[in-house]
Amino acid sequence: MGKEQKDNQDNNEEEQKEMSFFDHLEEFRSKIIWSLVGLIIGCIIAGVFINQIMDNFLLKPAVSVGLKLQNLRPFGQPFFYFKVILVSGIIISFPFIIYQLWSFIEPGLYTKEKRWAKRITFFTTLCFLSGVAFSYFVMIPSMLNFAALFGSDKIANIIDINEYYSFIVMILLAAGILFEMPMVAFILSRFGIISVKTMKRYRRHSIIAILILAAVLTPTPDPISQLIFAAPLFVLYEISIIIAKIGERKYLKD
Repeated sequence: MGKEQKDNQDNNEEEQKEMSFFDHLEEFRSKIIWSLVGLIIGCIIAGVFINQIMDNFLLKPAVSVGLKLQNLRPFGQPFFYFKVILVSGIIISFPFIIYQLWSFIEPGLYTKEKRWAKRITFFTTLCFLSGVAFSYFVMIPSMLNFAALFGSDKIANIIDINEYYSFIVMILLAAGILFEMPMVAFILSRFGIISVKTMKRYRRHSIIAILILAAVLTPTPDPISQLIFAAPLFVLYEISIIIAKIGERKYLKD
């Protein structure tokens, strides 16, 4: 009987584990559905204001420097509008999607972990949006201005709308991701993966890496655009060292 009771107990524990797993799976499925609902609502909002998004945001940098855009495909404009609506919908619903992801992860964290994880989520979003804003108001206008003024005046600068869109999205995403450098430094130092001493030791190497990165990611070959791209990265690296000190202290305390 003792063996049978033990087997029954093991079976009950396995069933509880299976129930727990399926409960988590169901919760995850629910979060995905709600995220998709948020995305659809975001796309609907973007569709309602698509003309304002096109005129006041997407096309404004090109128009302001006198660049002309053209469509080269039979159904190019409808597909282009669809891409803009989709990306805009993702941006609009991004906070809601992050909230759904956070609400799924939060129950498995300790109180202390919840506290600093919330701060990381907030500052990560802030850093990304800062990078997007910097690229849109500083980097993109300077690059497009160079493209509009460079070369012979006998050659008209008429750019394919899809090429222009790819350029805008690439610069916005690249700047947003690179502006996450301080938060990456904090997380890595928080877990003892990197140290402030190491970051200071390789400061010169980082400067060279930043210059190479600016040359690769900057579509225009002029040094001014590359310096505009590289300068904030130098500043971000120094800020990352300061932020890493905070993470390193927390790691040593734990």
